[in-house]
Amino acid sequence: MFHLTLLFLVVVFLRVDFFFTVLYFLLGVYVLSRTWARRSLGNLRADRSYVDRAFTGDRVPVHVRIENRGWLPVPWLEVTESLPLEVRDVTMKTRVLSLGAHETYDFSYTLACRRRGLYEIGPLRLRTGDLIGAQGTVNATVASGRITVYPRVVSLERLGIPTRSPLAMLPARSPLFEDASRLMGVRDYQRGDSQRRIHWSATARADRLVVKKYQPAIARETVICLDMDEEDYGARRRHDAIEMAIVVAASVANYVVVNEGLPVGLCTEAIDPLVGERTQLTLPPRSEHTHLLMNLLETLAHVRATTGTSFPEMVHRESVRFSWGTTVVLVTGRESPELFDTLLLLRRGGFTATLVLIQPGLPSEGLRQQSDVLGVRVHRVWTDSDLEAAW
Repeated sequence: MFHLTLLFLVVVFLRVDFFFTVLYFLLGVYVLSRTWARRSLGNLRADRSYVDRAFTGDRVPVHVRIENRGWLPVPWLEVTESLPLEVRDVTMKTRVLSLGAHETYDFSYTLACRRRGLYEIGPLRLRTGDLIGAQGTVNATVASGRITVYPRVVSLERLGIPTRSPLAMLPARSPLFEDASRLMGVRDYQRGDSQRRIHWSATARADRLVVKKYQPAIARETVICLDMDEEDYGARRRHDAIEMAIVVAASVANYVVVNEGLPVGLCTEAIDPLVGERTQLTLPPRSEHTHLLMNLLETLAHVRATTGTSFPEMVHRESVRFSWGTTVVLVTGRESPELFDTLLLLRRGGFTATLVLIQPGLPSEGLRQQSDVLGVRVHRVWTDSDLEAAW
């Protein structure tokens, strides 16, 4: 624009008709280029499609489509996609292309999900202009997307859990519901009783309608208490230790829901990036697969380590919400007198407690004696092989 202004002043000063013709021509080219570039960019539509949830180690294909919905061709278009290093498969190259009227351009790339987390995909930047450079480039962006990478899950079938699982049906102190496999007698028929409960042979002997009476029972619930205070994990490979603790929590939860079909919950205090600050994250026990994927594993994918929390205090505080007979799995990196006091309180409260320590080596003799006194199973996990042999 500066050069056109300068040329206009020269033409006015010289008053030569040929120069006026050149000025009008260049002015027309400038206006046309400016309008062309902006209208072309306004008629572009771009979108990306991909699966927005994956597990650690997965490779997720991303398909990008750019469409020119206008009648004006796009002489050149520069396309750049921004990706975080944690999911970038290869170095993303800038693409330069041209699009005719109502033409589309498709390309694909792959996300390598190397670490759990919540990642921003994009933004996708589009830049275009005219061919002669009379108009500067114009830019547009396509909004970012997100992908949630779940933590690694080790199949608990490889962990050697005892056959006599503590997650079975247990007699209940209060009749929450009845176990149809445990007949404990008969009672007189009452209005509203299902005909399927009628005990016909006993009815014939008693000469009146009687129904089966079952033993009341509750389903064993499991709550995983995860310590996310980085100070509770050794300085040596602290990040790896915290990630292993999350893998343990995810693997136990997956087994309880998928293999046992029983409720599992989660309790932890950590930094939630969706909130932007440290928060208490409590998921009540549920047995649905959607709860496992959409709630529990997604929470484990998001959480980040924090400092200044007291894991034993958190467990003690949350234990008042646990149902009687709940199996409590504590995953932490440090044993302490406060932790053993909490384990003792859990035992006295009618809970079954299991302690998983994210530490290298075998349990010390003192730790074994302490766990025997409390009646608590203690496992040390540091590597995948430890995790496979833990139970």
